[in-house]
Amino acid sequence: MHALVEDFLFYLRHERGQAEHTQKTYALALGRFVKWAEKKNLADWRAVELPHLMDYLAHERQRGLKHEEKTSTRRLTAASIYSEIAAFRAFFKFCELEKHLPVNVAENLSLPSRWKHLPRALTAEDIERLLRPIPPETPAALCVQAIVELAYASGLRLAELRGLRIEQLHLEAGFVNVIGKGNKERVVPVGRVAVAAIERYLAAGRPKLVTPKSPGNVFLTKRGTPFAQTTMWARIKKRARLAGIEKNITPHMLRHSFATHLLEHGADLRVIQEMLGHASISTTEVYTHVTGGRLREVHRKFHPRK
Repeated sequence: MHALVEDFLFYLRHERGQAEHTQKTYALALGRFVKWAEKKNLADWRAVELPHLMDYLAHERQRGLKHEEKTSTRRLTAASIYSEIAAFRAFFKFCELEKHLPVNVAENLSLPSRWKHLPRALTAEDIERLLRPIPPETPAALCVQAIVELAYASGLRLAELRGLRIEQLHLEAGFVNVIGKGNKERVVPVGRVAVAAIERYLAAGRPKLVTPKSPGNVFLTKRGTPFAQTTMWARIKKRARLAGIEKNITPHMLRHSFATHLLEHGADLRVIQEMLGHASISTTEVYTHVTGGRLREVHRKFHPRK
């Protein structure tokens, strides 16, 4: 059973170009199911039927959280169950297409409705504080300055910032080429302030971080290696604390701020969709729900019967 899961993960990486996060999520979900199946004496995927998947999902809904005490009543969220069902559907579809299994037993598993959380954005004042340079101007400080400037200027995902390479920068023309989810490439404009911060880092910061083994990534750690996801976000969170921002900064908050502030200043939703790299406009439309304050302000200011 493990071998077929490995074939599926190889397919995700090298043929579908799925995001690293999606690969890890599916690997964990399928790995947990295989362990459960072994306890049920299911040693072959051909023996797995829809009732087995339903029993497993019922088991998962009752499973306690990993780091919680045994007496805790907290259980997996609907989003976690959603991810597990998505993993089953993708896996069995792959197995059917590749003729590894005769039928797709997961095709009738329905995905539960997910509660859409409205994205949280920083205020313009918070952004000003976050982007204000903090001395001393060390190579690491120049790197973080360039990261936060580019993150807010372009709305890149954390994985896209981490993976950005020198050859993807076109600073004289004011844009970057981004390889996003599914290995889809898009062009994102970058403002002059962010361009200046990146150029300053490339001239005075990155050369002091580079080692003979350093790759072509734009942003490097003090050891000259690419950032791990947790390391890069820890740097941004530390920067927020030093800037006096007390809010709990999340990995997507700068991206959300980028999109929300563009929409509030009149940008077209389709343009924002293109810059964010959303496959569907429905994903981008969530930002129309977070600009209500701006709409009310305009209404009060200009409506004749305010």
